Amino acid sequence: MFTLVFGTNNRKKGIELVELLAPYNIEVRTLADFDKQLEVVEDGDTFLYNARKKAIEQAKFLNAWVLGEDSGLCVDALDGAPGVYSARFAALSDDKNSPDEDNNRILLEKLANVPLEERTAHYTSTVVLADPSGTVHGEAVGHCRGRILFEHSGEGGFGYDPLFEVIEYHRTFGTLSPVVKRAISHRARALRKLMPVILCLAESAT
Repeated sequence: MFTLVFGTNNRKKGIELVELLAPYNIEVRTLADFDKQLEVVEDGDTFLYNARKKAIEQAKFLNAWVLGEDSGLCVDALDGAPGVYSARFAALSDDKNSPDEDNNRILLEKLANVPLEERTAHYTSTVVLADPSGTVHGEAVGHCRGRILFEHSGEGGFGYDPLFEVIEYHRTFGTLSPVVKRAISHRARALRKLMPVILCLAESAT
């Protein structure tokens, strides 16, 4: 069986990949499945840089095929912020990830005087696949567009999901079912673009 490591400790992110690869003979693991871990500093100013760095360094460290991913929320009225700083929006000066509620609070404060029609935003995800030597075999980007509401709606998902409304559904990621979210999310869209490469590798490994 071909084993693919999703380079994250976030099991909620890992679930999306597990669901996508469920029909195939592929074992999906996350960093949480390993006793020894490498902490990769996400010091790039682009999603691609960070995703590449995580994929390459983790692949070498684990001697495994690794899917590195970096994602975030880009708000048009904030010139694309928080972007690569999405996970630490409320603690930029400390360079540490912030609790979701703090990040959401800061986002709402910065958009306090922005009308609904100008609160457009998109989630973006960049994924990079690297082999055990650190050689990159594929890269892909996925987006999901919507807007930021004035208050939280729903308890599902994580991050900015309760504030991010997918306009055509009139629902936030916090209220959409996991099945729908996995179908339209930025991460799922990026992963599907890499599926031909992943499935080819899995087939050659059997």
